[in-house]
Amino acid sequence: MSMNRRTALGAALGLGIAGTTGAATLLGAAPAVGSPTRRAVLPRQAPTQDFAIGVRQFNWSRGNRSLFTKIFYPAAGNPGGNPVPDAPLADGVFPVAHWNHGAYGNSDSYASQTHAIASAGFICPAPSISDNTNIGSVYGGEWSRDVSEVITRTLALNDSGSPFAGHIDTAAGVGVSGHSMGGMTVHGLLTNWPDDRIRAAVPVACVDMGNPAGLDANVLFIHGDQDPTCQYSLARQAYAELPAPKAFLTHVGADHAAYLNPGFPTFDQTQNTLVDWFRWSLYGDTAARDRLPGGATAPGTAWEAVLD
Repeated sequence: MSMNRRTALGAALGLGIAGTTGAATLLGAAPAVGSPTRRAVLPRQAPTQDFAIGVRQFNWSRGNRSLFTKIFYPAAGNPGGNPVPDAPLADGVFPVAHWNHGAYGNSDSYASQTHAIASAGFICPAPSISDNTNIGSVYGGEWSRDVSEVITRTLALNDSGSPFAGHIDTAAGVGVSGHSMGGMTVHGLLTNWPDDRIRAAVPVACVDMGNPAGLDANVLFIHGDQDPTCQYSLARQAYAELPAPKAFLTHVGADHAAYLNPGFPTFDQTQNTLVDWFRWSLYGDTAARDRLPGGATAPGTAWEAVLD
């Protein structure tokens, strides 16, 4: 990513470029660049019913960086309504599918997405990144390292005395998703600051953060082709560089974020593909994979995929 593109993006977001730059220390062993060896995921059906949603709060940190996190999760009880604080977990074992906010955001900024992920049968950590207006921290890898730390802390809850113990599928790999600076963070986890636990990634309205690190991850891009903030062409470049399985959902004529909001004409296509991408990638649900083209298609969208 050239400096002039970084500067233009920072100006579009109304943010400064202050922050760290340079190489990151990898969390665990990262695969070599090239064609990854595919991990087998045991085919099984993801939950077919919606769950009630619970939420628990954690005051985590990474060094001097605060990582206050809300975890949304499938809860016992009737589906629908707002998340219930500290509700008992539903019966079952659920994969982790993370969501990351964009500039000026926090754990609650993308409720439509975090609640949909949790109600579909996933443990969904959503941190509040401490320097949520600092795009330099995104380009320097701090946000990507923050997300890796949140994933580590979340997976560790399965072995602790917490209410999550025994309910987290630690063998399926994890999913990561996010919008804008959060989407850039997700792409950073596939490139310059790789986390080889990632099995599914959904960068929304992102730009190209670097060369692919060769992770074994299914990657879905979601973007509006009239985005004035994160250039559509840069997301297309990032898509072209990655090996399959991959897909790209374009909201034709859409801006930076409208398609994430209920009531937008192609909002349902955003939600359909986001949730079914995780169902396929983390549960191995081939029926969810086969639904993707239909779930993504509507007047106002374009769907491209290489799933083999």
